[in-house]
Amino acid sequence: MGAMKTCFFTRRLVSGAFAFAVAAVFAVGDATARTWTQAASGKKIEAEFVSSADGSVTIKMSNGQNATVPLSALSEEDQDWVAEQASGSATAAPVAGNWARWRGPNQSNVSTESGLMKKWPSSGPEKVWSFENAGLGYSSMIVVDGTLYTVGVDDTDARAIAVDIETGEEKWSTKFGKDDASGYNAGWGNGTRSTPTYDDGMIYVVGVKGEIACLSAEDGKLEWSKHLIDDFGGKAGGWGFSESPLVDGDLVVVGPGGKDAGIVALDKKSGETVWLAEEVKPGNAEYASILAIDHNDVRQYVRFFEKEAVSVSAADGKLLWSVSWPRGGTAVIPTPIFKDGYLYLTSGYKAGSKLAKIGPKNEVEVVWDDEEVMMVHHGGVVEIDGYIYGFSDTREGGLVCQDFMTGEKVWNQREMPSMAKGAVFAADGMLYCLSENDGMVTLVEATSKGYSAKGQFKLEPQSDQRHVKGKIWSHPLVVGGKLYLRDQELIHCYNVSDS
Repeated sequence: MGAMKTCFFTRRLVSGAFAFAVAAVFAVGDATARTWTQAASGKKIEAEFVSSADGSVTIKMSNGQNATVPLSALSEEDQDWVAEQASGSATAAPVAGNWARWRGPNQSNVSTESGLMKKWPSSGPEKVWSFENAGLGYSSMIVVDGTLYTVGVDDTDARAIAVDIETGEEKWSTKFGKDDASGYNAGWGNGTRSTPTYDDGMIYVVGVKGEIACLSAEDGKLEWSKHLIDDFGGKAGGWGFSESPLVDGDLVVVGPGGKDAGIVALDKKSGETVWLAEEVKPGNAEYASILAIDHNDVRQYVRFFEKEAVSVSAADGKLLWSVSWPRGGTAVIPTPIFKDGYLYLTSGYKAGSKLAKIGPKNEVEVVWDDEEVMMVHHGGVVEIDGYIYGFSDTREGGLVCQDFMTGEKVWNQREMPSMAKGAVFAADGMLYCLSENDGMVTLVEATSKGYSAKGQFKLEPQSDQRHVKGKIWSHPLVVGGKLYLRDQELIHCYNVSDS
């Protein structure tokens, strides 16, 4: 290493900016780090670049902790450097035309893309191509550097699949596990449920029977694999393992459930265990995915289980706090939302929704707890400008707009069959709503003023291999001006760019 230089850094929020002060020692000359400069004071810090989203940049300090700093607090040179990053990594700066993990760069399912159509023609947007060999299952998709990645089951083989987004042709397909449709309830159809994660040239996948694997994004070569049950004592929910793996810095983090360690962190390059969250013993893994947050100056991983949501330290897996979810049961599926120190939870089967505030000493305060407004089964929720949008299983339900801070219903739409239940994605001020029952796709303005549809079309053709009880549960994706929709083995690409 090069000469040592002492820099001082601490994170403290002052009028929307972080101040540099005494805290840590960094090594100048470390090839994995770069020098960052605070715009106001000119003070410098050596740290690794981790990610950039929503006007902030996350850096990794020498003590292994991550810190999130507003881009505006950094020098113009730093801001330009961040803007130029184009690696496509899930832990690197978001790149136009890339969506490298489940729910996107900031795990919000809200895209920062612009220039998309605000109204569709009566026939819907133009279809660009269809791909017919994605395999069975309910997995969704990611897109990185011109390639779409997903997973599915072909006969009894769980496969990772890469598709060229320009032509709709397969690039490669690699077996990483088995699915014989036994050992879990396949009454609604077997097949994969997880979405892949891309990071630094690799694809990370989870199979319904418990396989977790790392493959080359270029050619699908299998680099390593582990098993959530055999290696970590995990316990699947009744419909198999469904979460999408989180890649954060050097870690791959998943929640196998069970009674030994409900959350585990692996080295992303080797698959070796880094830590086990042994204080977390949830039983069933359930179906939600892990959310990475920065709160109280600590990088944390939040996982939603059947009876509680827990947060553990990213450094060692130690339990930090938990929020009870006593009405949870049968299946807890949606990924939580964390914003400004508040955790939002919702799930189906009469559970409802809840908002909790996580205080400066990780104390938990319930802000509101409701069983009537939002109760999301499969389709997830998005938060935009202080409002939650999602499909609710409540009696009035349908597509609902809910006030984030009060839990009150702002409006709902269920009069049309296509608005009864489905999945929601947000981009450029619009909601892309996919009906799970009939495959109707509706473009809705994301506004608290009321329901306003701006176009609709039906997903066609639909799979004839879907189980008779199965629905269209793969979530829609909008990236690079294209809308991607999946129904089992079929993936359709539509042009929704306004240019």
